Amino acid sequence: MALSSDFIKQKAHEIGFHKVGITNAANTKKEQVNLETWLSQEKHGQMNWMKKRKSERGNIYEYFPEVKTIVSLGYNYYVGKSQSDIQSNYKISNYAWGDDYHDIIKTKLFSLLEEVKKQSPEIKGLVCVDTAPLMEKVWAQRAGLGWQGKHTNLISSDYGSWLFLGEILLDIELDIDEPFSEDLCGSCTACIDACPTQALDEYIIDSSKCISYLTIEHRGEFFEGQDDLDGWIYGCDVCQEVCPWNISFSKVSDESYFEPRDKIIDNTDEDWNNLNQSGFSTIFKKSAIKRTKFSGLKRNIDNNKKMKKTVRIKNE
Repeated sequence: MALSSDFIKQKAHEIGFHKVGITNAANTKKEQVNLETWLSQEKHGQMNWMKKRKSERGNIYEYFPEVKTIVSLGYNYYVGKSQSDIQSNYKISNYAWGDDYHDIIKTKLFSLLEEVKKQSPEIKGLVCVDTAPLMEKVWAQRAGLGWQGKHTNLISSDYGSWLFLGEILLDIELDIDEPFSEDLCGSCTACIDACPTQALDEYIIDSSKCISYLTIEHRGEFFEGQDDLDGWIYGCDVCQEVCPWNISFSKVSDESYFEPRDKIIDNTDEDWNNLNQSGFSTIFKKSAIKRTKFSGLKRNIDNNKKMKKTVRIKNE
């Protein structure tokens, strides 16, 4: 049986992916210019790894010279709970409530690539998650999965923006899908208006202001003006929580690995304030929150505690 796009899509759905589209490799000169402009304006904050591999990110052929086709996949991670279900006033982005999505998505991508290779053993393929130097939202839109919203996340009309993205790059040509050419955000600016730190402009994010960046990627203490984290100790979901597409079209994921850990739901402010290295290692084993390390999470907790105290004093 010859390898086909239909075969790949069938296997992708059997493995558990909720969205799959296929597009051909091509130049991304416009997007590359946009990336270089964004980097030159220092909107990437301390994420110097984006600068180091900008040529690969802007030109897929520099990353995988043999690439001819990109299989773009989406995995729904919405668990049907919100920050109001958490006992603490401290907030954690719901993508990090369960196990590390990198491990889950990678395992599924490798399973799909294995199925491809069973059909055509000679094929070269490369599995990518968001740690790869790839403009994954650009390829997802070209593959028809959805459009890039004003908050810069990919939005699909059937799952909203609660999607993890992954890709398989292949060195063969396949039938491709129509790109998603509509911008269904329209005149809506809910995400921009709701951002606690004014990190968003239309389709542009200033990472140095973004709470998600500050609580995860930023190293060291916060600069003046960066210290109001609005209660968030890891990540931020505000721009997604207010998005009408998420409010109307989100679906609860069937992936048990994304279910929130008990401590994330049940911990009180006092529990988080008293967190130590041992507790961190136990609670966040196999969690994406390991990225910020205990020192980073403790910094975020202490900063929110300090800001809460400052607000209380001002109001007295």
